[in-house]
Amino acid sequence: MNKFLIIGLGNIGSEYDHTRHNIGFDILDRFVAKHKAQFSMDRLAYKAEISLKGKKIICIKPTTYMNLSGKSVKYWLDREKLMPDQILVLVDELAVPLDKIKIKPSGSDGGHNGLKSIQELLGTVQYPRLRFGIGNDFPKGRQVEYVLGKWSPTEDSTVSKKMDGSVEAIEQFVLMGLEKTMASFNNQTY
Repeated sequence: MNKFLIIGLGNIGSEYDHTRHNIGFDILDRFVAKHKAQFSMDRLAYKAEISLKGKKIICIKPTTYMNLSGKSVKYWLDREKLMPDQILVLVDELAVPLDKIKIKPSGSDGGHNGLKSIQELLGTVQYPRLRFGIGNDFPKGRQVEYVLGKWSPTEDSTVSKKMDGSVEAIEQFVLMGLEKTMASFNNQTY
């Protein structure tokens, strides 16, 4: 495979900037900046293209809002003539501890509306995703505020290290494949 679609999930609008739910956007911003590319507005997404050792990487941040992410993903998958195993979705995950990332080849949406939308529009749960742990340290009934909240100062260092690890995981996924990437990153603690 020489072409990949990397999708960072998040919500557009400054009120969502750098919230836990927008970590997919933040990881992709860091990845694109590292490779000296820039996003521009395109159909249903902000898009950047990167070339890495002969591989073409299309990076998108859907502009459809989280609950309709699948619309953007499906459009770009079809436009670029890619299969679901050629994508990597970057997503926040309550069920993963703050000091971990988990890379999976497939799985349920786990109640995540962005993944639910992608699953519905692609008609499959068989697509790779990088689940960025945001922890679940919130009082009962406060999940929405927690997910849409900003990182605390005590979390910043861990989040930054994990974002760097996530950027490395994207590169390894593209260059070495899903299995090796899972073996390298799923047991790391940040």
